[in-house]
Amino acid sequence: MKKFIYPDSTSLKIALTRPSMDAIDLEDLVRAIFDDVKDNGDPAIHKYTEQFDSVKLNELLVSKEEIYSAEKILSTELKVAIQLAAKNIKVFHESQHEELVKIETMPGVVCWRKSVGIEKVGLYIPGGTAPLFSTVLMLGIPASLARCKRVVMCTPSRKDGSIHPAVLFAASLVGIDEIYKIGGIQAIAGMSIGTDSIPKVHKLFGPGNQYVTAAKKYAQKFGLAIDMPAGPSELMVVADEKSNIEFIASDLLSQAEHGTDSQVLLISTDKTIIEKVEIELKKQLAALPRKSVAEKALDNSSIIVVQKDEILSIINEYAPEHLILQTSFNEFLLDGIVNAGSVFIGDFTPESAGDYASGTNHTLPTNGYAKQYSGVSLDSFVKKITFQQITEKGIQHIGPAIEEMAKEEGLEAHKNAVTVRLKSIGV
Repeated sequence: MKKFIYPDSTSLKIALTRPSMDAIDLEDLVRAIFDDVKDNGDPAIHKYTEQFDSVKLNELLVSKEEIYSAEKILSTELKVAIQLAAKNIKVFHESQHEELVKIETMPGVVCWRKSVGIEKVGLYIPGGTAPLFSTVLMLGIPASLARCKRVVMCTPSRKDGSIHPAVLFAASLVGIDEIYKIGGIQAIAGMSIGTDSIPKVHKLFGPGNQYVTAAKKYAQKFGLAIDMPAGPSELMVVADEKSNIEFIASDLLSQAEHGTDSQVLLISTDKTIIEKVEIELKKQLAALPRKSVAEKALDNSSIIVVQKDEILSIINEYAPEHLILQTSFNEFLLDGIVNAGSVFIGDFTPESAGDYASGTNHTLPTNGYAKQYSGVSLDSFVKKITFQQITEKGIQHIGPAIEEMAKEEGLEAHKNAVTVRLKSIGV
């Protein structure tokens, strides 16, 4: 990790710079694959799956037998853990249901809003370097609670053409049975355009690498909505001289092992912490199966020592996907945080709790998008439709105001739609 001790504004900007790929090159690749899928459909999907994932598939759709068999393969301990996580995620997201409330804005004018599930949604479940079955729960549960009519899931297969059984078990647990063995740009293109096998959806969900993120952005050209631009994972830990060094190192590595393009940042008011953290990182790294991945991610990462009064501005400028507060002044920071995907408070709240089982959603905005996006929630899977009903008494109350405003805007037909109604009741 790079070290920045009381950096000036220029150095701080460098410290907070995220790793990135050439956007022009990415867009060219995404466009080419989308065009091919549009022109050639399933054969193009098969071609890119073989080219990028080294898998030659006979069938894109996961069979019911494969889904059924998955439960038998998994250990009881893992199934119980997944079920516990699913329960907490369901409880938290159920609490987000919005009651239908009718409001009489004035006598005779009643307005209300109703949440309606998006009819067709596409869920992207990463699987390139790790089978993220937890993401199936994070997306599938709110989709079910929102009563989306069709839920399509895409996830890359393993080299033998199979899907990790935990992914299939989680999907079955939340009621998803339309699963395709494809990943990357071609999966997003398939759900965006539609092929003989893969349906076109209305909204895309799910995290992914920079290729998937670029593809999701491009998908909007085809009339799709997306949950957010969710790219490589990132984490910021804020610490001071009283923080637990072992905990800090474990949290940094928990995100660093996601991928080589991940980034972790340690912000501290205590420069003596640096050497201690570096020693602990080496110690814990040695025991990690994904050591090489985490090491490369740490090359993208920084330790930054600053004054206490600078921390909030750094948090809000960087807008981290995950933010861990392990300081003696957490309450001071909480009041001023406005840009963050999800916040983890105190020594015993690791980020991995939110990734798996606390109940909050782990599909979060990255790359600074926490400044304008929220993480996935029940609201992400519904549309809000407004309704209104006006009586004769109500149109008498608001009609003259509508006529006056429409007249001033030069929209006579708008004005007349009120005028004819007022005349019909003798006004």
